[in-house]
Amino acid sequence: MDRTQTCNARLPAHHPPGGSPSYICLLSFPSLKLEQLFENNRAWSRRLTERDPEFFRKLSQQQAPKHLWIGCSDSRVPANEIVGLDPGEMFVHRNVANLVVHTDLNCLSVIQYAVEVLRVEHIIVCGHYGCGGVQAVLENREVGLVSNWLRHLADIREKFSSELEALASDDRARALCRFNVVEQVRHVSQSTIVRTAWEQGQPLAVHGWVYSLKDGLLQDLLETPITTAGEVPVVRVPESRAPAE
Repeated sequence: MDRTQTCNARLPAHHPPGGSPSYICLLSFPSLKLEQLFENNRAWSRRLTERDPEFFRKLSQQQAPKHLWIGCSDSRVPANEIVGLDPGEMFVHRNVANLVVHTDLNCLSVIQYAVEVLRVEHIIVCGHYGCGGVQAVLENREVGLVSNWLRHLADIREKFSSELEALASDDRARALCRFNVVEQVRHVSQSTIVRTAWEQGQPLAVHGWVYSLKDGLLQDLLETPITTAGEVPVVRVPESRAPAE
């Protein structure tokens, strides 16, 4: 904690009978400039209300997205913004390296709610070029606790090791991003939640996309989305190489 920060207020904390009260010091962090976030929020709310005075009233009464987005936690990949959707139009789950792990109850709970309650029609697994998790795995770099999570991505690297080794070093990260997305599409499609939905005749398509930080564009990695149990993802031939990311 920065000792130069000042205490703006003190709140009495619990103290034993007959003892002196202790205090919790509430610190301000001027360097964070959090007030700017509140100003941004007010401006955002005002813009939406000017566009549609009933927007927030309608939004508060229902949530009916048609899409579930499973993406990376990277702050440069904001799901709603890059596809031009408003709040309420996309259900979102994000984690480091956009992984769908069969034992991850967080992710599976999101998928279940999206499929069974919201009745989404599309599940989009979206990776992105320039992913730090992908780079760490390729470099066998130890990054602390998250290395345990990235072990799932390391398994994919090993599965496609011959394909990756055949590429120039600069192309391997982009290739692993694509391999990862396709593998997560498989995981989503193999989940009991999605398979049950298909068995019950629920319309549901699973997609695999990748996003470029260099130009802000999305690329569909699959020839067709997965719409039935047992389908194997057919991967499109990669487009010509974009600038390094």
